[in-house]
Amino acid sequence: MAQQQQMINQMVAGAVEAMEATVDAELNKLDNMDEDDLEAIRERRIKQMAKAQEKKQEYKNLGHGTYDTITNEKEFFEISKKSDRVVCLFYIDTSFRCKIVDKHLTQLCEKHFETRFLRLNAEKSPFLTERLKIKVMPTILITKDSVVCDRIVGFEQLGNSDNFPTSLLEWRIAQSKVINYSGDLTRPPVEDVKEKKTMVQIQRNLRQEEFSSDSELDD
Repeated sequence: MAQQQQMINQMVAGAVEAMEATVDAELNKLDNMDEDDLEAIRERRIKQMAKAQEKKQEYKNLGHGTYDTITNEKEFFEISKKSDRVVCLFYIDTSFRCKIVDKHLTQLCEKHFETRFLRLNAEKSPFLTERLKIKVMPTILITKDSVVCDRIVGFEQLGNSDNFPTSLLEWRIAQSKVINYSGDLTRPPVEDVKEKKTMVQIQRNLRQEEFSSDSELDD
């Protein structure tokens, strides 16, 4: 036991030493920078910020940052071709659960400017609804590069509860890699989904409901 503890101590000490060496190297690099080096860093940062602002303006011109109601299949196809990442709720007016999803997507569209958020009345778009085999409301359809890559049917993958937090829906959408997500993709947000049983059930449902047959959206 003593020998094992000694080995652990040596490993920890080695890791700390390596970390200190890395920090020292970075500090030394900073100490040796001249005005030209600092100016180059500033210019590179300014270019990065300008590029990010241009991209945001491009997204804004495409309608990103809003949660819009579209009225027909043609709009859906056109938007899916212009925006490479789309999250679309298929809803009906009489469904209370569709209104719950509306509340969450209204928040997420502002947070995830990189993705286009839409809602489409399934009863007014029977051709597309039938073609995509959408039978349960609400259904969230997710497309990437004009290809259906995932769908969230009802609330089964969201704990099967009307009171799921926005962060859980965000985590579930992030499984499709259509939004920029900084959390742990392997686990639902534990601070909001407190019951271990619920988390296990969500993960099991995800495996069972995996949408493997991608299809291109051609009008």
